[in-house]
Amino acid sequence: MQPHPVPCPAHLIPDATGTDAFHAAYRQAMAQHVVFVAIESEKRQLWTVKADTLTAGSGYTVDDSVNDAVRTAITRLVQNRDVDLDAYAGPIYFMMHGIRSEDRARELAAAVHAALYADLGPLTRAVPPAS
Repeated sequence: MQPHPVPCPAHLIPDATGTDAFHAAYRQAMAQHVVFVAIESEKRQLWTVKADTLTAGSGYTVDDSVNDAVRTAITRLVQNRDVDLDAYAGPIYFMMHGIRSEDRARELAAAVHAALYADLGPLTRAVPPAS
């Protein structure tokens, strides 16, 4: 596996479908001390996004305003039924199930990853604020 760029662009988000792939991607993030991010294929041809800040190490922190922005975006996705109701919106672990395409899962994973490194631009583009 190649090193994770920080933040990780959509096309390089690892597909962690299956136990071995998940463990490999998670271990790599831990070894690099970066936020874990991945997508997984679900049953019914849906996708999941996962992100975990614990892999970045004890010195890594996320500003409260960033956590609020990610939580707000995930809540909006749930309300719009773009992701399932069981989404988990941090502050350490983030997960969204029921995403309808791999491309959209990659877009959301990259947006969350960028946000967790204080770049909210991709998240704002992926999940525009309510008008």
